[in-house]
Amino acid sequence: MRYRVIRVSRTKELNDFIELPFKIYESDRNWVAPIRSEIKRTLNKNKNPYFRNASLLLFNCYRSSEIVARVSLVVNEIYCDKISKKTAFFGFFESSNDIDAAKVLFRHVDDYCMENEIQRLEGPFNPSHYSELGMLSNNYLSPPSFFQTYNPDYYHDLMLASGFFVAEIFHTRKNDNNKEYLNSNFKTTLQFEDGFLTVRSLNINDLENDLEYLRNIFNDAFSENWHFTPVTKEEYLFTAKHLKLVTPPELIQFVEYQGTPVAAVQFALNINPLLRKLNGKIGLVKYLKFLVEIKKVRNALIFAAGIKKEYQNSKVSKLLFNITVETGRKFNCLETTWMYDENKSSISLAEKLGLKRDKEFFIYAKNYDD
Repeated sequence: MRYRVIRVSRTKELNDFIELPFKIYESDRNWVAPIRSEIKRTLNKNKNPYFRNASLLLFNCYRSSEIVARVSLVVNEIYCDKISKKTAFFGFFESSNDIDAAKVLFRHVDDYCMENEIQRLEGPFNPSHYSELGMLSNNYLSPPSFFQTYNPDYYHDLMLASGFFVAEIFHTRKNDNNKEYLNSNFKTTLQFEDGFLTVRSLNINDLENDLEYLRNIFNDAFSENWHFTPVTKEEYLFTAKHLKLVTPPELIQFVEYQGTPVAAVQFALNINPLLRKLNGKIGLVKYLKFLVEIKKVRNALIFAAGIKKEYQNSKVSKLLFNITVETGRKFNCLETTWMYDENKSSISLAEKLGLKRDKEFFIYAKNYDD
């Protein structure tokens, strides 16, 4: 069977790239279609500030005239300099159940990497470490929550056949009886002040400054994390364009020391059941209906929580935990984004919130310098 791989350069090829998952998951009731315009915005190198320091290539694989597989390839120069190893990230991988198609697609990616002296390939990252990442490796019959990837079980076979190995495993956590659990286990009045320490929610009237506080806190708190590179102000504002749709102001809470934010927790509503109804497109009528229905969402995720290093072994931790409990009481179901087994402190806090291990995700890799 004849396959053809091309680097996307024309509008029709980009449309093929974007439309492929709509074909693959056409009969899958769990899949949540991405908003097409948002995928185009994310992959627009002229609009997305992430690509000021990173390159982007998109590859389509065709069987005869039909697209059957796709993948993106990103090289982030800042990350390569940080680890002193030229590394590429693949992402947005989708494929029909065709091992030959996947092998041909990644053979072209391999050729590009070796021609450009890239030493390691990892993924999926869609397109970066602070985007959707990883490949679902269990619970395939469960629909994804917001910010979770989703894929068929045969993808693992495609990755192994294409020369990858499992490099990292991370997981999410979930408490389906969250409100009952928190109200039962935290009955006493929680403390939200301690000397110079106070707690407040995001100020929508000073949004840009508070987003800058949030960015600085997370950049500092996560600086030693796996694969982390600092997020620029432009990148943060770009990704926060639709923030209010998934995170109302009261779902971002700061702990302040003498009036300056030093820690924060950010929740996100699980809007995926609403997104599923949109099927990748959102017009005015759908948008207005979306705004009405989002007020009824009672499932959420702890999207991120961090404390500046200077304050990590202080009373700030207790206040941040307390405000996380108080904010979390509003939701029937609470989940986390990805976590690592090595991060014992985060797992311990998650267990105190009744969050149990739920889904697992793989990061795949291959080396070119062995």
